Amino acid sequence: MSFAGHLADSGCRISILTASHTPSTPKITIVPIKASSPLRAGKTWLFAKRAARYIREEDFDIVHCITPCLAADVYQPRGGTLPETRERNLATRDDAIQRGFKRLFQNTSLKYHVVAGLEKRLLNRRPSPWVIAVSQYVVDQLQRHYNFDSSRVRQIFNGVDSDLTPPDQRNTHRVQIRRQFALADDDLFVLCVAHNFRLKGVSKLIEALARLRARGESKSAPDTRRIYAVIVGRDNPTFYMHLADRLGVADRILFSGQTQRINAFYHAADLLAHPTFYDPCSRVVLEAMAAGLPIITTRFNGAAERINNGREGYVIDSPANVDALADGIERLTDDEHRKECGSRALEAVADVTMKNHADRVLALYEEILRSGQFNRSSYR
Repeated sequence: MSFAGHLADSGCRISILTASHTPSTPKITIVPIKASSPLRAGKTWLFAKRAARYIREEDFDIVHCITPCLAADVYQPRGGTLPETRERNLATRDDAIQRGFKRLFQNTSLKYHVVAGLEKRLLNRRPSPWVIAVSQYVVDQLQRHYNFDSSRVRQIFNGVDSDLTPPDQRNTHRVQIRRQFALADDDLFVLCVAHNFRLKGVSKLIEALARLRARGESKSAPDTRRIYAVIVGRDNPTFYMHLADRLGVADRILFSGQTQRINAFYHAADLLAHPTFYDPCSRVVLEAMAAGLPIITTRFNGAAERINNGREGYVIDSPANVDALADGIERLTDDEHRKECGSRALEAVADVTMKNHADRVLALYEEILRSGQFNRSSYR
């Protein structure tokens, strides 16, 4: 809605087609598309079909979809391409047997086949849609999985709203959140924000903290600094709590559940660890950088394109490289280095605003309208 709001502020008349019953606002018209079915795949297919029919019956200048719709002029796969999503979900399984079962599940998932089929039809359509890639990582996916026409791709980096919180409010947040988790001001607070703990590498973060504790215990004069990871998100933590207990770091791994105050957590933390198996361009990482936090993430995250090792944080080659993750956290225990990385992270995303993102998308709309290279009635 933030993106749509910026477009509306630029003078666009916005209609959003959705299966939900969100109310319209003075700036944005919500168009509910009924798609009832006992199967999730059926709902997905009905929504795509009925949305396309509605679009063809109306008089829109530009149709922009974020889930595949054959009647769209512009496709913005904010979650990346379906084949890449499939591959990276397989990578979360540690051994060949687990990957085999996951692949079997994917192969028999009707919903996956419906969505993947819609995306393939859309990207193979003639005339081709224009595609907005939120990172170079997504540009590469389009070429690798679809050999898609690069002349129809525009890389428009993901955007987030700027963090305009005053310094005194930031300090209040730091005190409040740390008090909530009984953390001292000089404890190292490693924040992890995830709603899919497996995909975002939460188990790898727990393993990294276990290795850091083992390193400290092996020294003749161990570092007295205490390192805690706070996991924010709505996933079930039971497996991960057992893992932390088995590895001897249950006292260092804290689960907060879901929150409506994510900015307060950014202000309370010292760094963000996001050892993800897959993110086309993580908004969590960009938001944390905009709040002045150094980042540790992986090369499977498009947001890593804004991070240089040792400058804004660290990019590791794989979430499975737990030693590299532990090394990054250990380097960021140095107060001066951590503060320098945080300042550079803020500078690195100075232009990554939702307004800039919306302005560039609007420029693409104008380019498409000027070109006249679309004929919605011929989209099949």
